[in-house]
Amino acid sequence: MLDHLIKGATVVDGTGAPAYRADVGIRGGRIAAVAGPGGVSEESSSAEDATGLVLAPGFVDPHTHYDAQLFWDPYATPSLNHGVTTVAGGNCGFTLAPLHPARPEDADYTRRMMSKVEGMSLVALEEGAPWTWHSFGEYLDALEGRIAVNAGFMVGHCALRRYVMGPDAVGGQPTGRQLAEMLALFHEAMDAGAWGLSTTQSSTHSDGDGRPVASRHAGPDELLALSRAVAEHEGTQIEAIVAGCLDRFSDAEIDLFVEMSAAAGRPLNWNVLTIDAAVPDRVPRQLIPSERARKAGGRIVALTMPILTPMNMSLGTFCALNLIPGWGEVLGLPVDERIARLRDPAVRAEMLRRAGSEEAGVFRRLTDFGRYVIGDTYSAANEGLTGRVVRDVAAERGQEPFACLVEICANDRLRTVLWPMPTDNDPDSWALRAETWQHEDVLLGGSDAGAHLDRMCGAPYTTRFLGDCLRGRQLVGLEQAVKMLTDDPARLFGLRERGQIQEGWHADLVLFDPERIDAGKATLVHDLPGDSPRLDSKAIGVTAVWVNGVEAIRADRVTGATPGTVLRSGRDTRTVSTR
Repeated sequence: MLDHLIKGATVVDGTGAPAYRADVGIRGGRIAAVAGPGGVSEESSSAEDATGLVLAPGFVDPHTHYDAQLFWDPYATPSLNHGVTTVAGGNCGFTLAPLHPARPEDADYTRRMMSKVEGMSLVALEEGAPWTWHSFGEYLDALEGRIAVNAGFMVGHCALRRYVMGPDAVGGQPTGRQLAEMLALFHEAMDAGAWGLSTTQSSTHSDGDGRPVASRHAGPDELLALSRAVAEHEGTQIEAIVAGCLDRFSDAEIDLFVEMSAAAGRPLNWNVLTIDAAVPDRVPRQLIPSERARKAGGRIVALTMPILTPMNMSLGTFCALNLIPGWGEVLGLPVDERIARLRDPAVRAEMLRRAGSEEAGVFRRLTDFGRYVIGDTYSAANEGLTGRVVRDVAAERGQEPFACLVEICANDRLRTVLWPMPTDNDPDSWALRAETWQHEDVLLGGSDAGAHLDRMCGAPYTTRFLGDCLRGRQLVGLEQAVKMLTDDPARLFGLRERGQIQEGWHADLVLFDPERIDAGKATLVHDLPGDSPRLDSKAIGVTAVWVNGVEAIRADRVTGATPGTVLRSGRDTRTVSTR
């Protein structure tokens, strides 16, 4: 007997093939039957009529930071609500394991680092996770059997370095013996199911003490030794970040990526490829590593988002503005001193000069302050400003936009929420995106779901993209759009029997209304441990989501079931060789 029968759905199977109507039966966590309407004769414990609805494979998010959140939120909300059934975690060189058993202070260091570099609530990290593990395998075991999504994790280079080198991981170089210990620890993690190596060399990544994170101190020899170790394990990958990911790669960064992927004989993915028609040379430059890697026996894949993810800013808390060269020195001051400095015309002029410089890279996109929309305000002086554009307020007051924005924020003791309007929402940029998406080494993703919780909400990219494909710009057809969200990332990671609707494959499925599929506006909620805030977004038009054949979402609500699996390399992934 079938566990459940979905009747008359429009099946978009993930392969890119034309949609077709079918009945789909689920049994024992697998897709047991796919037949034309009325073609499944086997009885079922339950059934539903899906006429007019689309049934697709569950979406695969290739870049998340759910490493901690899954402990207090096993449903990985809001990703699961938006049809994501498999998430890749442990990215950017940051993982919660391994932790050295003789140094309990390493857990505190890790929590403070994650709070700073990934924008996670420190209180939530302290109160929401058990921190009972030491090895990477123990971390995976702590999640096993209690999550509602399928989750696989890279092992972070920063954790490997910290375990072996202690505090010397920041600023130091490993001895020959320490490198051997690091490699042994890395092999142990992959034996336990780690998907491979994640690392960062990005200048934007600093720890809780404001110092460059541990992996930023690693030299090419160390990175290549770890890459060669990846090659010794089935179903493994590399994920890496360098400073040039945000704008344009240097020649040295291109060489490093190509050498790492070739040494591993495995794909290396990075994020995020920013596409803007106003910077036409960026995309060709960022795809040079992919072209060179294929010639060298590697493969380098760029992740790019198919939507514009709104990000809120603030002069009062750490955000992307702090990463503009020279701005962190001002925005890191105590509030009263910060306000005084920001009100100084000479200080503002120098900040604007630095913001417009070549070294600011992609952060230049954030510096058209006249285009900012004012969000929540907190003082009587700012009453009525919520929802207004800074440029209009500045014109009324006869002020320069940045000076106007500073005064508004100062009235709120810098608590004002600011929403920058995107500068790349023009037809030419969208046409360039549609063209770039067709490249064989470009993959949709980069949501950062689970990170930067009160600043951005990238998790709903799946439903927003589908809504845009069906009823908006229609840059990609439905069948191709579903393939880009399902089978394409599944094949990159070598996921076994996931990413398509086929008999015998895992029953990770999402049922949605093509007339309504979309994502709601991001809103601030206080549902993290310690009542900490985060941005959330409702799924629109998603009827149900199944993970391993068990209903996990119905009408945008979690069912309480936790049918997810910790996906382990080798067992749940096969090798995607580049040679």
